[in-house]
Amino acid sequence: MSGSTTSSERAFVLGLDGVPWRFIEQWSDEGALPNFARMRDEGASGTLDSTRPPTTPLAWPSIATGVWPDKHGIYGFQNLSSEYSHEMYTSRDLAQPALWDQLGPAHVGNVPMTYPAREINGTMVTGMMTPSTDREFTHPPELQAEIDSRIPNYEISLDYPEYADRPDDFEDAVDDVLANRRDLMEIQMDRAGDDWQLFFFVYTAPDRFQHLVWDMDRLRAHYAQLDEILGDVMAYADDHDADLYVVSDHGFGPIEGLVYVNRILEQEGYLFRREDEGTRGALASLGISRDAITGALNRVGITEETLVQSLPRRLVDSVAEQIPGDHALYDVDYDRTVAFVHDTGNCYINDTERFDSGIVSPSEVPEVKADLRAAFESATDDDGDPLLVVHDGDDLFPTDEGSPDLVVCGRGVYESR
Repeated sequence: MSGSTTSSERAFVLGLDGVPWRFIEQWSDEGALPNFARMRDEGASGTLDSTRPPTTPLAWPSIATGVWPDKHGIYGFQNLSSEYSHEMYTSRDLAQPALWDQLGPAHVGNVPMTYPAREINGTMVTGMMTPSTDREFTHPPELQAEIDSRIPNYEISLDYPEYADRPDDFEDAVDDVLANRRDLMEIQMDRAGDDWQLFFFVYTAPDRFQHLVWDMDRLRAHYAQLDEILGDVMAYADDHDADLYVVSDHGFGPIEGLVYVNRILEQEGYLFRREDEGTRGALASLGISRDAITGALNRVGITEETLVQSLPRRLVDSVAEQIPGDHALYDVDYDRTVAFVHDTGNCYINDTERFDSGIVSPSEVPEVKADLRAAFESATDDDGDPLLVVHDGDDLFPTDEGSPDLVVCGRGVYESR
């Protein structure tokens, strides 16, 4: 959106992480979000298709580069090697140029997956997945000192599991992060002056907030703050005759259950664990296993679900964050494993061409893939409804032979882990 009917030579991209379009539609129609309402009236709007899986590390690079993950090369938070090692993706792994590599001067703030900061024509402050503010996270480097001076105790991300049992404190913490992010945007606006071609700034606060808060009144109040920010950005874009784009990486919704997909693979005989690793091995030597423990609990009327519900939410959320597909692979016996899920829903067949300890020949991959798909799709809840949606990696990522074989996502109110 700009003040003229012709395309501008400047663009401002305002990113709002995890914002569902249905909230913007409803609350702007009700008059609670006047700036969003103005954008809808004067511009074009609608639901964007996200990546599969619809997650931050895939979607923001796709927005920034204009290509799907099979072309930009990032499939999650962690890269998977042929030796089964896991390393965090960084901006160096991006295989295609981003907008800020092609337009300049550019000013980029808090965009996920941009660490380490690139030496672009302009300024960059890296976002989510930056290890720490103790590391260099800006370009030029001296910008970091200005941030430290103007925003004491600046934080890049908010560790929301820490607040799982303190919702009021969490809301205050999110408000503080949002205020600090507005201050950061102002710093970069001051740096930009009138000499810029691209401004690309992301607010991750709505995503963080919605991970713990799903109360419509509190969400609406948070979105009212986002609307105020949008008003500031609209005025800035109008003053600089810039086209304005407001985008999100994915939507959001309530989660009623977690589906541990590697557990399904274990139960179906596709994934095997080594019983000689660390604590698991010590317990196994005493005849203690997960199945033995859950069996004993069941005999006295305690299910896994009951046990989890009785634990402090902070503990459950913190542990759950550590056992998506990647962290649950530390003790996999790859010499016997047919398939495993890595990161968020990325299912890999352990084939002999791709992995050092692969056991599936390339000729067997299509049949194994079909069997895996059937196994995932047969998982149902107590009402008999399917828990998962399964996508073929060849359909999602046709240009990259190293992409996942399947992508397994939660259906409806379920999330795959």
